[in-house]
Amino acid sequence: MTVRVRLRRAPLKTPESEDVLAQLLARCALRDEGALERLYRLTAPRLFALALRMLRRRDWAEDVLQDCFLAVWRHAADYRPERGEALAWMAAILRNRALDWLRRVDPETPLEEETFPQPPMDEHPGPLERMLSSAAARALQECLARLQPCQRQAIAFAYYQGLTHEELAQRLGEPLGTVKTWIRRGLEQLRRCLAP
Repeated sequence: MTVRVRLRRAPLKTPESEDVLAQLLARCALRDEGALERLYRLTAPRLFALALRMLRRRDWAEDVLQDCFLAVWRHAADYRPERGEALAWMAAILRNRALDWLRRVDPETPLEEETFPQPPMDEHPGPLERMLSSAAARALQECLARLQPCQRQAIAFAYYQGLTHEELAQRLGEPLGTVKTWIRRGLEQLRRCLAP
């Protein structure tokens, strides 16, 4: 008789793990390379799964993951625990890098095809999994899909990267008034779509 043993992957999200990730980001802000290495070991598998789901190519996902950790290293001082959990902050950086990659590689890919990634689930879902699996997130995703690509892109940059209207106009290469209009109309449309 053969006995099969099912090995469980240790959950990333434990009560103390969010504090650990936040502390590691704070140490990265002080240029502690050991902290970056530990942060990578703790979060890279989950972030890589997210990149792979979005990009569907291992080589691209590896490149985007590397870009993500370079951005985390450069901007670790910008992380604010009171604004959200560390893993969600890092996932937002990775998602933006992946979207930038897709636009650079294949500018003909319409943004309507974009979906929120679903990382592998475990018995103790982390903050990203809880957010993505919630009904509110699904409703938001459906409403975002109804926006014009330019509106969705401007709102995503403003929300995930905290860019001002001026910074958005520079980044997108569009007039300031145009960017403000995209955001205002996009938010109005989201508000109507999400209203009960």
